[in-house]
Amino acid sequence: MIPKVFKEVIDLGDGREISIETGKLAKQAHGSVVVTSGKCMLLCTVVSNYKQSDVDFLPLTVDYREKFAAAGRYPGGFFKREARPSDSEVLTMRLVDRVLRPLFPKDYHAETQVMIQLMSHDENVMPEAMAGLAASAAIQLSDFPFECPISEARVGRIDGKFVINPTRAQLAESDIDMMIGASADSVMMVEGEMDEISEEEMAEAIKFAHEAIKVQCAAQVKLAEAFGKKEVREYEPEREDEDLAKKIYDMAYDKVYAIAKAGSAKQERSASFSEIKEEIKATFSEEELEDFGDLVSKYYSKAEKTAIRDLTLNEGLRLDGRKTDEIRPIWCEVDYLPSTHGSSVFTRGETQALATVTLGTSRDANIIDTPSYEGEESFYLHYNFPPFCTGEARPLRGTSRREVGHGNLAQRGLKGMIPDDCPYTVRVVSEVLESNGSSSMATVCAGTMALMDAGVKITRPVSGIAMGLISDADSGKYAVLSDILGDEDHLGDMDFKVTGTTEGITACQMDIKVKGLSYEILVNALKQAREGRLHILEKLTDTIAAPAKSVKEHAPTMITRRIPNEFIGALIGPGGKVIQELQKETGTTIVINEDPVTEEGIVEVLGVGTDGIDAVIAKIESLLFSPTVGEVYKVKVIKMLDFGAVVEYIDAPGNEVLLHVSEIAWERTENVSDVINMGDVFEVKYFGVDKRTRKEKVSRKAILPKPEGFVERPPRDNRNSRDNKGRDNRGRDNRRES
Repeated sequence: MIPKVFKEVIDLGDGREISIETGKLAKQAHGSVVVTSGKCMLLCTVVSNYKQSDVDFLPLTVDYREKFAAAGRYPGGFFKREARPSDSEVLTMRLVDRVLRPLFPKDYHAETQVMIQLMSHDENVMPEAMAGLAASAAIQLSDFPFECPISEARVGRIDGKFVINPTRAQLAESDIDMMIGASADSVMMVEGEMDEISEEEMAEAIKFAHEAIKVQCAAQVKLAEAFGKKEVREYEPEREDEDLAKKIYDMAYDKVYAIAKAGSAKQERSASFSEIKEEIKATFSEEELEDFGDLVSKYYSKAEKTAIRDLTLNEGLRLDGRKTDEIRPIWCEVDYLPSTHGSSVFTRGETQALATVTLGTSRDANIIDTPSYEGEESFYLHYNFPPFCTGEARPLRGTSRREVGHGNLAQRGLKGMIPDDCPYTVRVVSEVLESNGSSSMATVCAGTMALMDAGVKITRPVSGIAMGLISDADSGKYAVLSDILGDEDHLGDMDFKVTGTTEGITACQMDIKVKGLSYEILVNALKQAREGRLHILEKLTDTIAAPAKSVKEHAPTMITRRIPNEFIGALIGPGGKVIQELQKETGTTIVINEDPVTEEGIVEVLGVGTDGIDAVIAKIESLLFSPTVGEVYKVKVIKMLDFGAVVEYIDAPGNEVLLHVSEIAWERTENVSDVINMGDVFEVKYFGVDKRTRKEKVSRKAILPKPEGFVERPPRDNRNSRDNKGRDNRGRDNRRES
C-alpha cells in the first residue's frame, strides 16, 4: 500500500526552500516528520508515555544525532559505530530543549522523547538550523498537550544584509551568527556570537529571524490541519487547592518579604527561608502533611517567589541588598599558578573561576570530525563545574550537557579576540570553584586575564555579565537586574548573558519566559548589561592592563617559517631521521604542514628558551641557502685536500663548497697547508656553477689584491692543447703507435 504523504513548503528566498512532510516514515511514533532542504534531510520522531511519571518535573529528553552514513562516511576511531554525541550535537540538543520545554503544561510529567536524526547531509545546508522546526512540526502532529508551534532560525549578516539559515561558507563572511527560537508571537531563546555589534543591531537581527519563524510556524499549522490534527490527550493533572494556597501565601508572604528586604548572604538567607517553611509545615498534622505535603511545599515556593519579585518591583531591592543595576564586589589575580603558561582567578560575590591557558602547536588543535563538518579549532575552552562549587556532593558522571553549553558560550565570547596571526594553539580551562550566579560569565572574565597573562596578544579584553528581568503585565512595571544571583535565575521573566568589549557584543545567550517582550525593553536591558560589562572590564584591566610582552620563561615560544615544498623532504629526512634527531638535539617540537594554496610548507618550531629554536631556524635557513653570483661570503675550512679545501658557509651551516687550490691565492700554491689550515675563517667570492666542471666555484684570491707585476699563467686548457700533428705545446708526441 502506497502511503499518503502530506507536505508543506517554506520559501527561504534566494531559490532555497524547506519542505516538511509526514506519512511515509516512522508511523508508529506519536508524531514524525522529514524536514528537507537541498539534499539535507532530518527525521524527527516524538513519543510521550500516556502514564504520568512519579516526578514533579517534565522528564523531557531531546536527542539530536548526525549519522555518518548521511555524508557517505565511516565513523572515525576503532569502533565503526556512532558512539556518544559530539559537543556540537549536545549544543543542538540544548538549543531545541530550551524552546520546547516551557510550552508543555507545568503539571505534565509523562516521559517524553524527541529524537532528531540527520539522515542525509548537504554541505551547503547547516542541519542544526532546522532541528527546532523538525521537533515542533512532529509535536504538532501528535496528541501532546503543547501550547503552540515554534521554530528556530539561524541568522547571519553579510555586507550589512541579514541572511536566514546561511551556509557555512556564508557564515565565514558574516559578522553575526545567531540562533533564535520563537513562536509566532514571542521570542523565547537567543544564542550566538557577533563581531562586536551594538545592542540595536542585535535587536534588529532578532526581529529579522522572528519574521522568518512566523512563516515556519504557519506552515506547521497547515501541515497539521491537512494531516488531521489529533485531539489533545487527557492526563491526570496535579492536585490544586486554592484555599490552601491562600492560607500558605498569607502565612509566608510578609515574612519572606522582610527577610528578602534585609539583604543577607546565600547560606544565611537559605536558612531563614527554610525556617519559615518548617514553621508553616508545623501548623499541619502529620496526617495532613502525608496527604498534601507536596502542595505545601509548592505553594510556599510560589509565595516566596511572589514576595521577592514584589520587593524588586516595588522598592528596587534584591535578595542580597543590592540595587537593580549594582554589581557584586570583584577581586582578581593573575599568575596564580606557577607552572601554567597563564592563569588567573576571578571572584565576583560568591562566584569564582580559576582559568588556565596552555600554548601548543597545530598538532594540539581540537579536531572536529562530525558528518556535517570536518575541521579543527586552534582556540578552544573547556569548562568544569564540580559539585563542591555549590556545596553539594553528587556523583561524577563525565562532562554534563550544561558544562558543554556554558563552556561553548564562553568560548564564543572570547574567540573573536584571538588574532588570526596567533601562532599558537590555545586551550583555556575554567575550573569553577564557587557558584552563585553565572559561572560562565566568570569564566569569560578569568579567561581574558589568563590569556593576557600568558602573553596571547588578544585584540581587546572581554568581560561578561548575567542579567535578569522581572516584569508585571498588569502594572506595566519592570526591573532589569544586573549580575543576577543563582536564586534570582528562576525568579525572573528573562535571564540572559552577554559578553563583549568596549566596542560591542561578542556573544549572548537568552531565555525569555514572558510572552510578547517588547524590543524596547530588550534593548534597554542590553544597554544596562553594557554598563555592567564595562564596570567589570575596568576591574579586569586594573589587574592586568594589556597582554604580557612575551610568554613566561617556562612557557614555549613559537616561531613559524614558510619553506618551498621541495625542501620539506630534506628537513624531514629519510624515515623522519633528520627531524627526529633535530628535535632531540634542540629540545623542541617541530610540526610541518603543507599550505595547498601557496604550495609552501609551514614549519612550526615550539620550544622553551631561544637556544633550541635558534638551532632549528639555523638548520632551516641552511636548507634554504642559495648563494648569489658575485656576492662575498664568510666561510670556514672544515676539510683539507691535496687539491684544495672544503669550506662551509658561516651563515648557512651544512652548506659546503670546494675551494680549489688554484683559487686560494694569486701565487702558485704547491701545498694547501702553506696558505690555509683547518678552522681558518675567511671570505670568498661566489661565481656560480663552472661550465667546464659543472660544480660550484668560489675564489679566495678574487677578493685579494693582485701582487704587483704578477703575470697570470695561461689557462690549463691552452697548455694541454694539441697541434695538428698530434703534439702538445711542449713538443711531445702523444699519439699511440698502431
